Amino acid sequence: MRSRKRNRTRWLVGFTLIELLVVIAIIAVLIALLLPAVQAAREAARRAQCVNNLKQLGLANANYESSNQSYPLAYGQRAIWDPMNTSGTAGDSGWGNWSPHAQLLGYLEQTPIYNAINFSISSADNCDNGVQATADLSRIMTFLCPSSPLPNGVYGDIPPWLTDRYPGNNYFASVGASVCPWTSANPKGIFATHTPGTGGTRTISDITDGTSNTIAFAEWRMGDNNTNAFSLTDGINLLTYTVGGIGSWNGVTSSMPEGSADFPTFLAQCAGAAPGSVGDWKKNKSDLGKTWTIGMLGTTLGTTLLAPNSSYPNCQLEPWGGDMDAPGMWNMGSYHSGGANIAFADGSVRFLKSSAANGVVWALGSRRGGEVLSADAY
Repeated sequence: MRSRKRNRTRWLVGFTLIELLVVIAIIAVLIALLLPAVQAAREAARRAQCVNNLKQLGLANANYESSNQSYPLAYGQRAIWDPMNTSGTAGDSGWGNWSPHAQLLGYLEQTPIYNAINFSISSADNCDNGVQATADLSRIMTFLCPSSPLPNGVYGDIPPWLTDRYPGNNYFASVGASVCPWTSANPKGIFATHTPGTGGTRTISDITDGTSNTIAFAEWRMGDNNTNAFSLTDGINLLTYTVGGIGSWNGVTSSMPEGSADFPTFLAQCAGAAPGSVGDWKKNKSDLGKTWTIGMLGTTLGTTLLAPNSSYPNCQLEPWGGDMDAPGMWNMGSYHSGGANIAFADGSVRFLKSSAANGVVWALGSRRGGEVLSADAY
């Protein structure tokens, strides 16, 4: 009898339903508390990798200048101009110029891809008939921030050899606070394109503000490729040549601070045109940063006109509406909270706050403005 009572008592030991529910609730609360910490740790790791990518770009740029006595051209000119298309590619296309990124490959441990490129013909994926397919398809992790989604690959004009995939590019080469990279418009950034008779290359001696005070590369958010909805990554095309003095291909008022009087009007028109751009591919350009090969605003070249993650959209001034080889504002941005990373010409990387004033951003993008800035200004 005593043994049976002991066994019966042992059978009755256990958890009640209420106790079990309480334990489950406690576990759920602990998971809810832990998950944000895990996500924050992952984002910190991604952000650190993003900083490292920009540092590599900055150092590669400095090493390039040391070896070649100039920085890469913004619009790297082709050796062969081919208006009759004898090369079998669209060699007369304005899209054919090579980016600073492509010219820096040999300094980024990407020599095999660099050697696979034929720099004498077009860089444009939709113009090269697949000749540059190795470069067109190569996703280079140094050009991609881990915090950013990859390009979704669905583009209306995507050529068949890309198999619905663009490589993407999260870092732009800065032309400074200017909507025009042409040297005749006097952009104050490190990178500029060649205008006949005006040179186009920059050297370290041109950076009189100091390499530690001048932006070389910065982050931006790649486009969502959705022309049927408005997002701040879109390029809103105003279908006009200028807004006031801003947009003139050869006018210094396309750069700041010379064009500051017209800049508020320009921003207001860009914001006002955004809703009307939906569904019109000529007005809504959604493929920002789709590739690293093409030297052009909106693909590898960007501007320091606004602080990161601005509430204003990117904006273009091209009345023909057909491409991105035109003046425009392509802003800094990131998926990091509070700002974006910027790489200076000396290879250092710092975080630029979204709250930075326009004048501060213009000064950081300028190589020779003579501005005096304190670190707490940005």
